[in-house]
Amino acid sequence: MKSSSVAVFGLVMTGTLLLTACGTAPMPVPTVTKTASATPSPTPTPTPTPTPPPAPVYNIDDPGSITVVANKHRPLNPLSYEAGDMVVPGVVGNPNGRLLRAEAAAALERMGTDAANAGIWMTILSGYRSYATQEQTYNGFVARDGEERANQYSAKPGHSEHQTGLAVDLDDGSGCALYTCFADTAAGQWLAANAWQYGFVLRYPDGYIGITGYEFEPWHFRYVGTEVSTAMHNSGIVTLEEFFGLEPAPTY
Repeated sequence: MKSSSVAVFGLVMTGTLLLTACGTAPMPVPTVTKTASATPSPTPTPTPTPTPPPAPVYNIDDPGSITVVANKHRPLNPLSYEAGDMVVPGVVGNPNGRLLRAEAAAALERMGTDAANAGIWMTILSGYRSYATQEQTYNGFVARDGEERANQYSAKPGHSEHQTGLAVDLDDGSGCALYTCFADTAAGQWLAANAWQYGFVLRYPDGYIGITGYEFEPWHFRYVGTEVSTAMHNSGIVTLEEFFGLEPAPTY
């Protein structure tokens, strides 16, 4: 008898097993395991706290500083200080050739130009005074009015803002020179409203003799630079003593 054989090469799939037609053992199909990957949560970024800028530091002790404070409690150091870089301001009337420090003079010239454009005319009555000149001026007032009275409107030598070369007394020819009625003149009102824009402050305002030590002087303006004058204007503070946190200086 002849036997016949048929070779079968086909594969039969049964469930998950792979069978051969010739009956060999089933081969397991590898199972692919999927690894789930979690989406990372974003790390919150803290909002940075803004760091305030440091408070400005002003030099109120050096007589050469534009922010020096001279009053009855704060003499200049040295007492005989002589200001440098002195010039004769132009633009405003200056018949006696009064001197100011260059920076203050330049600011005064800008102020005088704008005032003139607004129809305001000004002239300089007094600017820089040396220690010797202030001594002579003060002693003359004492001889005339007595020391107690003189101290209300004149500074002892070594305590005067005029000695710094940063203070100026102004007039408009109205007849109110060195009188409180200057506050009511067109020039006085313009200066009171606008001087701060040029770095000047009305140094001895009305009603503050208990702080500044001096009577109201609407003609006396002190150059401190626009940073200080603007800060004082915006805050409503009207004396250097209060702005710099100094004690009142009504007497020596």
